[in-house]
Amino acid sequence: MEFLYADEHLCAVMKPSGLLVHRGPDRPRHVAMTLARDGLGRHVYPVHRLDRAASGVLIFALTSAAAAAIQAQFVAGTIVKRYLALARGKPPAEAVIDHPIEGAPALTTIRALETFDLRGQAPPEINPYATLLEAFPKTGRTHQIRRHCKHLGHPLVGDVRYGKGPLNHFYADAAGLNRLALHALEIRFAHPADGREIVVSASPPPDLSEPLTRLRALAPCSAGP
Repeated sequence: MEFLYADEHLCAVMKPSGLLVHRGPDRPRHVAMTLARDGLGRHVYPVHRLDRAASGVLIFALTSAAAAAIQAQFVAGTIVKRYLALARGKPPAEAVIDHPIEGAPALTTIRALETFDLRGQAPPEINPYATLLEAFPKTGRTHQIRRHCKHLGHPLVGDVRYGKGPLNHFYADAAGLNRLALHALEIRFAHPADGREIVVSASPPPDLSEPLTRLRALAPCSAGP
């Protein structure tokens, strides 16, 4: 487990794709919570979620008081989360998705960074475009970015629940992308003890960055909208 930040109140780690935050019904041997606990040698408190299939910045509090203070910021919507995602097709250059999830308000802003044009390489049944996005979820609903991108008509590449199998297989074969293309790139929040701004970021790991490099080689003329 890679630690990105740690002090006496909280820590931030780089969660790889495929790792649960905490134990569920299947009780896997390793989860992010126990790996962080063992790495620090002390109890940790989860304060937010990150999809098992996603990678990126994950915060744990180290005291119950810090946990309550950070969770209050999540509830108030003052924490800024920035994600990197690869979506099918060509979404708008910028969009605000205001669509309830399971009856609860949910709001996500997306911004297109780069579009890959794979015409002539993708089979006829596959949308030949994919777009790299920044996503800023204002709320924290389950699978929010994934569900909002699907709602927009542009599900994420590698999403086995909300995406399409043939599309995922194409990107696995063409670019070696064998995971959900969603990464928690950065998080900004107020330190629970003194209020100073904390910014923690994590570059995409090789299982995402290398497929993106391959896509750029396959589509050298790609450009943002």
